[in-house]
Amino acid sequence: MKFIKYIFLLVALCTVQFSCDDGFDEINTNPNAANEINPDFQFSYCQLTTSGERYENWRAVLIYSSVMIQHFATTCGYWNGDKYTYNAGYSSSLYDRNYTNTIKNMEDLLNTLRTTDGADQAKLAMARIWRVVTFHRMTDMYGDVPYSEAGKGFLEGIDKPKFDPQSEIYADMLKELGEAVTQLNGTGFGSADFLYGGDLDKWRKFGNSLMLRLGMRLSQVDPATAQAMISKAIAGGLMESYMDDAFITHTNGPEGINMNGVGEVLDLVNGSGGDTCPRLSQTLVDWMTGTSDPRLDVLGVTPVNGGPHNGLPNGLDATTIVNNPTGTSTDDFSRINPAIVKVSSPMMFMTYAETQFLMAEAILRGWASGDAATHYENGVRAAMKSWSHYGQDIDDAAIDAYVAANPFDGTMKQIGWQFWAATILNEYEAFSNWRRTGYPDLVPVNYPGNVTNGQIPLRLAISQGDATINDANWEEAKSRQGLGDDFGSHLKVPVWWDK
Repeated sequence: MKFIKYIFLLVALCTVQFSCDDGFDEINTNPNAANEINPDFQFSYCQLTTSGERYENWRAVLIYSSVMIQHFATTCGYWNGDKYTYNAGYSSSLYDRNYTNTIKNMEDLLNTLRTTDGADQAKLAMARIWRVVTFHRMTDMYGDVPYSEAGKGFLEGIDKPKFDPQSEIYADMLKELGEAVTQLNGTGFGSADFLYGGDLDKWRKFGNSLMLRLGMRLSQVDPATAQAMISKAIAGGLMESYMDDAFITHTNGPEGINMNGVGEVLDLVNGSGGDTCPRLSQTLVDWMTGTSDPRLDVLGVTPVNGGPHNGLPNGLDATTIVNNPTGTSTDDFSRINPAIVKVSSPMMFMTYAETQFLMAEAILRGWASGDAATHYENGVRAAMKSWSHYGQDIDDAAIDAYVAANPFDGTMKQIGWQFWAATILNEYEAFSNWRRTGYPDLVPVNYPGNVTNGQIPLRLAISQGDATINDANWEEAKSRQGLGDDFGSHLKVPVWWDK
């Protein structure tokens, strides 16, 4: 592990020219030739920056997504997602970090791999798949974003990239996945790949599983394309067990490079955020208690003030909690288990459990053959076994008992609840799937001063600074999406695929 730390200190130095700045002029400028950076190092670096550091994980993952989707709840006022209020820097944090760092590194890397004679095709394929990972998060969170021209200031002199329509971004991402999976022939990045250690068979299954996810994202807006992409993904071969789960294993450092970004915030021993605000939400605890879910003891620690697990309602603050009938202090509510939010915890990108729930849904829709109940049960079991990646093993007998007590009832609703439970800490995906399906049944809050008229937000807002600098392209994208001049109001406008 020390060797890995030293390697990435070197990577950080090699890529210092890509450090964070403001404005598309700087974001898209690379003062050094791409071939000065070892492609293996650069790919590793892109994986780690996609996993993210404290900055965007604190803001976009925790402060907004985790509480909007009601996995967690807080009384702290700066946790805007719990109150549906707007903070410009918090809302745009993922956007800011990706465009100032990961995306232009990815474009440099892809250019190097495409223009180098005899380049390993598997490396190019892996980089293309990883670019999809980065951009599908971006467009799911923000809608229309710079895509086809992003990160190409140095390569093509494009300082103010256009905002591509989300429909076109999705079409290209699905094309990229299809081509990249067939291109996975060669050696690959080997140990420089932090996802699978260069295992190309796992990369094929990961690429197809991503195609399944992205195809299903179109279920409401373009069912024909959704069905075609789902069929293609299934034919190509999906993840086969929780041992195929796609995650990056982090270490205790260095900070901002190889630490889990959520852990940097919530790990009170080795982290640097020291945020003690979040508790398990009432929505989560009530549902898990009602189904005798063994994951509850993995996810949470019982209240400091004693008693069984107790979930904090969303939308309270330090004043209104005193009138709450289930507890008047945050110490009356279940805390997040510190064992799952360490700086050395894995960062999950996709799981076998997700693929199984998506398969169950596809069968219910008539888009795939098979037994939906079997896939549903596979998903439940895998979602519980996946916590072993965090060092939290759930006994097989407990899983068997849960499955027996909670059989599949044949509804999308039950799949939605289980998908939501399977994506705790993968908050971007939990937020996106809830918007697509409407499940689970979340209860909105109507906190004073909220910017959504009391509805759960449907997206985040991009950087105001970039909108000003890239004003002509932004005005076109804003009009196309039906967004107003007030950035806070953007949170209540659905993205293209959210019908």
